[in-house]
Amino acid sequence: MASRSALGAGFWALIGSTFLGFLGIGTALPAIGPHVRHDLGGSDQTVGFVIGIFSFVALASRFLSGPLADRRGRKIALLTGLLSCALAGAAYLAPLGLPGMFLGRILQGFGEACLYTGAAAWAVEVAGIQRSGQALGYVSSGIWGGICTGPALGQWLGTFERAAFTQVIAALVAFSILLWVPEHYQPERHAGPRRWIPPVLVPSGLAVGFVNVHYPVITGFLVLHLARFGNSGPTAFSAYALLILLSRFFLGGLPDRIHPSITYYGGLAAMALGLGLLAIGPPPVLAVSAAAILGFGFSFPWSSTAARVLQKIPSGERGSALGVLSAFVDLFVGVSSFVAGGVANHFGYSAAFVLAAVALVAAAFAGRLVFTPEPKDSPEEVAVGDECLMG
Repeated sequence: MASRSALGAGFWALIGSTFLGFLGIGTALPAIGPHVRHDLGGSDQTVGFVIGIFSFVALASRFLSGPLADRRGRKIALLTGLLSCALAGAAYLAPLGLPGMFLGRILQGFGEACLYTGAAAWAVEVAGIQRSGQALGYVSSGIWGGICTGPALGQWLGTFERAAFTQVIAALVAFSILLWVPEHYQPERHAGPRRWIPPVLVPSGLAVGFVNVHYPVITGFLVLHLARFGNSGPTAFSAYALLILLSRFFLGGLPDRIHPSITYYGGLAAMALGLGLLAIGPPPVLAVSAAAILGFGFSFPWSSTAARVLQKIPSGERGSALGVLSAFVDLFVGVSSFVAGGVANHFGYSAAFVLAAVALVAAAFAGRLVFTPEPKDSPEEVAVGDECLMG
C-alpha cells in the first residue's frame, strides 16, 4: 500500500489521464445537439436519440467493464476506455452523417464505462484499500474537472469538428501517458459462474441510486427554476459543480479517517438542506449558497458507500463491484430524468426539487443496510468473492 505521505507519480499520471479523457468528452458533448440539428439536418427527436443512446450503452457496458478490469487488469480496462473515446471522436469526424453520430455515441458509452471503472479500480489498488475514499475522491475530481472545463474549451474552439478532434487528441495523449505507468495488479482466476448483481451490492446500489435522483433535476431544471427568482441559475450551477470538484479533491479522504456512515449521512443532510432551499425559489445570493451546499453534500455519499463496499470485496472483484454501483447510478439517473420531467410539467419546478429531497429519505433507509455493523469474519463477507459478477 502507498504511504500516507505520498501517492507517487504513477497515481497522479492515472488521475491526469482520467482528467484528459473526460476533458475530451466534455469538449465535444455540448456541441453534439447543435451539430445534429443544424449541420446534419436532424430533428429534435433525433437529437434526443443521439444523446440518449449513450446512457443505455454505458449502463450495459458497466457489466462488461468491471469483469474486464478484474480479469485482464485495471490498466487494460482504462486503456480500452480511452481508445474507445478516441474512436468515438473519429466517428464524429468521419463523413458518415447521422450514422456516424450514433456510432460515436455508442463508442462513447462503452468508453466512458471502461474509463471510469478502470481508473477507479486502479486508483484504489495504488493507494491501498485503507485510502479508497481518498483515491475515489481524486478520481472524481479528475472527472468533474474534465467535464467542467471541457464545455468552456469547446466553446472557445468554436466548431464541432475542432471539439471532436480535441477529444481524439486528449484521449490519445492520456493513452500514451498510461502506457508508461506500470501496473502491479495480478488478476485472479475465478472458478464457476458468478452473478450479475450479487445481493450484497443491492443496498449500496440503491443508496447511491437514490442519492443521484437529484442530478437530472439540477441539470435540467435549476436554470429554468431560478430564472423567475433573479436568474441566478448559471452561477448556482457553477457553484454546485465547483464545490463537488473542490470537496472531492481536498476532502475525499474523510471516509477513510472517520466512519463512512458519518460522511454519508452528513452528506445527505447537506443535500437535503440545499434542495429544500432551492425548492422555495430563493433570491440569488441564497440560491447560489444553497447550490454550493448541495454540491458539498453530494461530494461524500458515493465515496462513503464505495469505500464501505470495497473494504468487504476481495481485490479481484473490486472492478466488478464498481461497475455494478455505477450501473445503479446510470439506471436511477435515467429513470428519474423522465419522472422529474413529468413532475415538473404537472406540478412545477419546485416539486421536482421536492422529489429529489424525498429520494434522499429512501437513500437514508438504504444506507442503514449498507453501514450496519457486521462481524469481521461473517460468512456473508467471506462468500462475497464467489458471488460477484458474471464475466
